[in-house]
Amino acid sequence: MNKIKKEELFSIPNCMGYFRILLIPVFCVVYLQADTMKDYYVAAAIVAVSTITDLLDGKVARKFNMITEFGKFLDPFADKLTHAAIALCLAVRYTSMGYLVLLMLVKEGFMAVMGLINLRKGKKLDGAKWFGKVCTATLFLVLCILVLLPEISIKTVDFLVYSEMVIMAVTLLLYIPEFWRMRKC
Repeated sequence: MNKIKKEELFSIPNCMGYFRILLIPVFCVVYLQADTMKDYYVAAAIVAVSTITDLLDGKVARKFNMITEFGKFLDPFADKLTHAAIALCLAVRYTSMGYLVLLMLVKEGFMAVMGLINLRKGKKLDGAKWFGKVCTATLFLVLCILVLLPEISIKTVDFLVYSEMVIMAVTLLLYIPEFWRMRKC
């Protein structure tokens, strides 16, 4: 494995990834201590800043040829940490979100274990598949709705959460043959 250069660690896109990770505890504190709509809007604004930074880091990396192997790890890692933190905070408020967090752990745990097994054999997934991207986008949409609209009905919350769980479960099932094919090659 090649040594990571200092310039790569502190490239602008990677610094944006670090910034997103630093926003996680800020969001958690603001959201968990929220007691007015203004507080929830501040929490939603923090998520928006994180999202904009996520979109920009990829664009900057591609436009200025700053794509690095470390950045390919850091960006999805920051995404997963952000999604997990938001989901855990929401689980404090909504019971059904706890089930989604559990499914997230199963899916991401499977992806990590299979990724490591295949990496040891010199193989790796060539980025997220379309269904993985759909799952990430819908998860993010559900999380944003629940942060931004804390007064929606529990029935609506449950519908959103359980719908996302179906999408996530289907995504997990679609990744299984992908990893199986990798092992066979």
